[in-house]
Amino acid sequence: MSAATVVSKRDGIRSVSLLGATGSIGTSTVDLLMAAPERYRVEAVAASRNAAALAAIARKIGARFAAIADPTLYGELKDALAGTGIAAAAGEGAVIEAANWPADWVMGAITGAAGLKPTLAALERGATVALANKECLVCAGALFMRRAGEIGATVLPVDSEHNAIFQSLASGHRSDVRRIILTASGGPFRTSPLETMRAATVDQALRHPNWSMGPKVTIDSATMMNKGLELIEAHHLFALPASQIDVLVHPQSIVHGLVEFRDGAVIAELGSPDMRVPIAHCLAWPDRIDTPAARLDLAKVATLSFEAPDPARFPALRLAREALELGGGAPTVLNAANEIAVDAFLHRRLGFAGIAGLVEETLEASARKGLLREPQSIDDALSIDHVSRSLARELLPEIAAKAS
Repeated sequence: MSAATVVSKRDGIRSVSLLGATGSIGTSTVDLLMAAPERYRVEAVAASRNAAALAAIARKIGARFAAIADPTLYGELKDALAGTGIAAAAGEGAVIEAANWPADWVMGAITGAAGLKPTLAALERGATVALANKECLVCAGALFMRRAGEIGATVLPVDSEHNAIFQSLASGHRSDVRRIILTASGGPFRTSPLETMRAATVDQALRHPNWSMGPKVTIDSATMMNKGLELIEAHHLFALPASQIDVLVHPQSIVHGLVEFRDGAVIAELGSPDMRVPIAHCLAWPDRIDTPAARLDLAKVATLSFEAPDPARFPALRLAREALELGGGAPTVLNAANEIAVDAFLHRRLGFAGIAGLVEETLEASARKGLLREPQSIDDALSIDHVSRSLARELLPEIAAKAS
């Protein structure tokens, strides 16, 4: 992690901005802000396409500025905010403007590559960034964390697994860490035979046993690509090689992450599977605040179980580890191809088994085309992302036919 500095609180109030305000992370953050209005002041909110929901959130939490990424929705947003005094803007530049509003703390939760530039903009001005956008680290992790270190900015991990590791690392010296362990629920197909998984429908894949998430993340959980992406994120967040990052399947989703130290001690963070818990940790850090999340009752849970992930049924995890070990632009390609594959599956143009198949073929084709170079800038990372998506779309019909 970058060097941690306590963010300022003018008059005891922390100013915040939400990038990705209408998504599941954003709305969970809004819940916490509404519960503690005496602690927080909202500067700006931004979203991709849902102007009505964005306006409602801006009104509810008293934001001063609202930005919608889709420029065609400016009129709708402006009309919805009429008479409130809340400024409205639209387009990519407007979202970056939202990131530049003078907030101490910024939630970076815009999904996809669209979150790269605004999240980096918040980081560049020295804001504390609560990071929920995987692409910042998967697509451009080396340069993102390098800039954080150069600026002295603080990056706080929002994902429950990385937040758990962040908390557990406080129990010892970094030089004494032997390995970190990310836990995975195993998703809806943890015990399913391979044949069942190959024939899985969209509805089946969206039935996550523990977490309530958006469709993209839920499908990533079903393939375990989410854990592969988190492995890459952990490498950048905690400056650890792939050999010191392990994954365990833990179906109860109570233990979110573990750190093993050189003396054999293993420190874990436990909690109910509710994203408001890690968000609250980041929102109040280095303090803590109350949350409405259910209290953890271990007597009621009774059993905590763990198992190694099955590489035969979850090849996406292997692909992600290989991309991390390859380095350079391989993780960028992996992420881009996976987004195309998941979208195709959700629109019933690709079978479940074809998701990993398309990612693997895109990685191999990208290597042949020399796309695996290390991104030197955000624009370079976005260029690799763009070309990789085009390549994945070209390969899609062939992979879909094989997987059918």
